[in-house]
Amino acid sequence: MEEVIDLSKIDEVVSEYGGEKGALIPILQKTQDIFGYLPNEALDEIAKEIKVPKSSVYGVVSFYAQFYRTRRGKNIIKICDGTACHVKGSSKLIRTIKEELRISSGETTDDYKFTFETVYCLGCCAVSPAIVVNNEISGKITKNKLKNIINNLK
Repeated sequence: MEEVIDLSKIDEVVSEYGGEKGALIPILQKTQDIFGYLPNEALDEIAKEIKVPKSSVYGVVSFYAQFYRTRRGKNIIKICDGTACHVKGSSKLIRTIKEELRISSGETTDDYKFTFETVYCLGCCAVSPAIVVNNEISGKITKNKLKNIINNLK
C-alpha cells in the first residue's frame, strides 16, 4: 500500500517560520515529526516553499544524522553497543532483537511497528547494558527484559 503524503501540513510548518533565514533545520525537524521521516515529496515542497534549491535541502538532510529519508517504525529501539554495554552483554540483546523481530540494525519491520538501531554510547554506562525505546532510556537490560518490552509493544 502506497503512503499518501499530505503536503498541506508542510505549508503550516513553513508559515510558522514566516520566511525566517536559517529556518530550514527546524522546518525539517517539524516535518520529520509529522511524517516520521522525510519523504522526497516533502523535501521538494519545502524547497519550493522557502525558495531554496532542492540540492540545498537534500544536502542538509544528508549531512545531519538526525534526519531519516526512509519510513521508520512506530517503535524505535536503540541498543547501546559502546564499550561498557558491550562488556555487559549488549551483543546478546542485539541477537535477541534479530531473533524476535527478524531485522538487523538499521532496519524496520515490514509492518512498520519496529525500527532497530545500534548506537555506540548513550552516556549511561553505570546502568549498562542500556537501551532506548521510544526516547525512554532503560538500563541493566537482560535478554528476558528485552523480550518483555518487545512483547508489550506488539
